[in-house]
Amino acid sequence: MPKNKSKSGKLKSRDLERAIYQELKANARKQLNPKQLQRKLKIKNSSESIQAALDKLVSGGKAKVTDGHRYQFNRSGGEKRSTSYAEGRVDMTRSGAAYIIMDGEANDIYVSSNRLGNAQDGDKVKVRYWTPGGRRKPEGEVAEVLERSVTHFVGTLKIHEKYAEVVVDGPGGKTLSVAVHRSELIGANNGEKVVVQIVDWEENRYGQISGQITAVLGEPGSSNIEMQSILINNGFQITFPDAVLAESEALPGEITPQEINIRRDMREVTTFTIDPLTAKDFDDALSIQTLEDGQIEIGVHIADVSHYVRPGSALDEEAADRTTSVYLVDRVCPMLPERISNELCSLRPNEDKLTFSAVFKFNPKSFKVTDRWFGRTVIHSDRRFTYEEAQEVLDTGEGDFVDELDLMDRIADKLRKRRFKEGSIDFNTNEVRFKLDDDGKPLEVYIKDRIDTNMLIEDFMLLANKEVATFIKKKEERLKQNIPFVYRVHDEPDMEKVSELAKFALALGYDMDLSSPQAVTQSYNNLLAKADEDPMVKMLSPIAIRTMSKAVYTTQNIGHYGLGFENYTHFTSPIRRYADVLVHRLLEKNLEKGSLFKANPEKLEETCKHISSQERKAVTAERESIKYKQTEFMLDNVGEEFDGVINGLADFGVFIELIDNFVEGMVPFDKMDEPYDMAAGKLFITGKKSGKKLKMGDQVRVKIEDVDLDRRRIDMSLVSVLKVHGEPAPAEKPKRQSRGSRRKVRS
Repeated sequence: MPKNKSKSGKLKSRDLERAIYQELKANARKQLNPKQLQRKLKIKNSSESIQAALDKLVSGGKAKVTDGHRYQFNRSGGEKRSTSYAEGRVDMTRSGAAYIIMDGEANDIYVSSNRLGNAQDGDKVKVRYWTPGGRRKPEGEVAEVLERSVTHFVGTLKIHEKYAEVVVDGPGGKTLSVAVHRSELIGANNGEKVVVQIVDWEENRYGQISGQITAVLGEPGSSNIEMQSILINNGFQITFPDAVLAESEALPGEITPQEINIRRDMREVTTFTIDPLTAKDFDDALSIQTLEDGQIEIGVHIADVSHYVRPGSALDEEAADRTTSVYLVDRVCPMLPERISNELCSLRPNEDKLTFSAVFKFNPKSFKVTDRWFGRTVIHSDRRFTYEEAQEVLDTGEGDFVDELDLMDRIADKLRKRRFKEGSIDFNTNEVRFKLDDDGKPLEVYIKDRIDTNMLIEDFMLLANKEVATFIKKKEERLKQNIPFVYRVHDEPDMEKVSELAKFALALGYDMDLSSPQAVTQSYNNLLAKADEDPMVKMLSPIAIRTMSKAVYTTQNIGHYGLGFENYTHFTSPIRRYADVLVHRLLEKNLEKGSLFKANPEKLEETCKHISSQERKAVTAERESIKYKQTEFMLDNVGEEFDGVINGLADFGVFIELIDNFVEGMVPFDKMDEPYDMAAGKLFITGKKSGKKLKMGDQVRVKIEDVDLDRRRIDMSLVSVLKVHGEPAPAEKPKRQSRGSRRKVRS
């Protein structure tokens, strides 16, 4: 027990640092987290002060950080470290700590929550970093915020006697307190949700930053306000400026004969769209015809957004700022106003439409591409199919365009098989969907079925994207000139992360070959194929995806590892992705023989970085909306029991995915059936009394203890272990045979 404790049971900072160092040194082989150190030392210092002492020990080389953010005595404590500076983007974790992601760097920089300053998720920052002795991965602290990712937040207004503030909740329980003038509340009442714009990030003497209320959303608690909050807090505006709306309304709806004359007229060719039931913006269509020489011609026709959205216009500036549509559970926050997305550019049936097309000729026997053509066209869609309607035609062999659909399906199947043979990875992950009532309340949670017609459309879109990028690369080679272009690239996986995945897979009985990137690709596909047969291994899919680099937009073409393509871009969704609008513009200017258009490479690369950043924020918003609706779905289930599968292990508990409805919650270790020890590498936990081991994929029965909608958190307790993967089920299993033994999949 350390000396020099005050009556309050707290140690002064220097004494605390010394006591922690002595404890780590005395237990040099053990890895301890701050809470464990607090218990061992029997002190009442706050977790923040203990963390600060640990950070000092690590920065001084006396301690090192191990897996799971635990700390250990550093035997090479005298080792010096070098300090450097770098720039990158903040990638915040649920705990409030963050990783700084740098372009072209394999290792991210870890920054603890108390070293982030006022940096927020997505901010561009300058970071001071070092590599602690005995630890390979760098860590650091934010030295300066260079660019704010989000300037508007949704928070709760609190009106006090002498001041007012807006409290914004952040990751890891961290909050922003934004001071606002009591005279500028624009009618907002105490406790209401408001939108606040940050005008000064420097904290005042009360630890507050300064802001101004720009909109009043109303009383908290409604799903509508929560969805709006998710969008705004991730940096997306929920309305369009008046100038943008006025510009879109002024666009002509008629297609002139002069416009048709300068395009390839494909209105007489059989054409149709296949989209989800609820879709309103049909941005792609397929055409098919058999030519006189017997070859099959298939056209991939994409809405010609760049015809309407011109560089320098208010529409273009808004689209360039948003860069993407955001799809939440119950709504879409579009990149472009409805006048464009749902009317002018939507490839609706029985209407002439302007398109940018990739038209391919296929050998009728081998189904190999023999020729390709790119250019502006005009089409006339004969039929709008939903995926399910088109699938019924394929399944029954009856209905509109049955022969055309069948031929397209066979060609797509050949393209798919060829793609996987050449190195594409099949990441077929579950997509959670909701059935909602008129008020947006979730009535049912289900997994979207992936049917043949989904893959049919996917494979023709992949073909068009690949061929457009290949056209630019071949033109570069032919002219021996660099042509700045927007590529969609995906780097090879981080082999350190892949090794961790291999350990998980091996624990479940599956051996991965990591001898080369090609062998890793094959191992992924073998593993994921087995995951379809074994629900336990299905838990590995999210881990496998996390081992991968994130696909990004850039002018530097390094290929797309996940698809196995040397050249790849995004050409097929310009209504919802600004990258595709840029690709249309750059392609069009380089189509003519002898033409050579070179965009400013630095400006284009900067735009690519912005688009990639916006894409990450959109993904975060989409996930947050799913988590909110899942939590909302469970509100009436407190006290009930469900079957689930362990899909994650952490220092503080076990993550569970419920089998019936795919909702994720957590069982804290104090709500388990006995105390457990975590194995090194977090591969499994071992019961201290029984010695039983639990790992990813094991089936358990849990009770819903608490549902916190504000924090989007579901707390559970362990009732019993139903099935340990690789072992026979316990004797009590037959009692629970009727419910949850299989996942319900609904189309």
